[in-house]
Amino acid sequence: MCQLSATQVYAGSDGEMTKAFYKCLHLNYELGELAVNLFRAQKCSVRAKVYRGGIRGKGSYKSMAYDRKQWSMDILCRVLAEPGPRAPSVVWGWKEDPGQPFHKWVLYVELPTGQVSFHTDRKGEGPDYPGQWDGQRASVERILAFVEQVHGGSDHDETTGIPKR
Repeated sequence: MCQLSATQVYAGSDGEMTKAFYKCLHLNYELGELAVNLFRAQKCSVRAKVYRGGIRGKGSYKSMAYDRKQWSMDILCRVLAEPGPRAPSVVWGWKEDPGQPFHKWVLYVELPTGQVSFHTDRKGEGPDYPGQWDGQRASVERILAFVEQVHGGSDHDETTGIPKR
């Protein structure tokens, strides 16, 4: 199952395949949890925007996807805040988006593949973001590229901590 690409898993709707892919990512101890939670938050965010319907007594598929996105973001913040080898040295943090009335908090993460961001209704754990939005709507592509790098091998680049291909 580790032969799948991040793009294949991201585009698919097979829960078992996705779980197996997450296990493969976790084989990279230092960056695996970061990659899993970035991937999951992004996939949930995009899916939530198109979901319709729900499960009686449990809620709408949309709200369940947004809850899973928030859960992933909360874990992501804990991983980024942890001292030690599992916490890659990336710039990250929270900034308020004054143009958004409800989901006005933005979590920014600067990956080696570029800046990614997630809007949410509340500021989570972590520092204030020192930078600005780079103006690019490229989180999907940048997260997938990062996840592919993490998934790609075991020899790590000394500068970024990302596996070499």
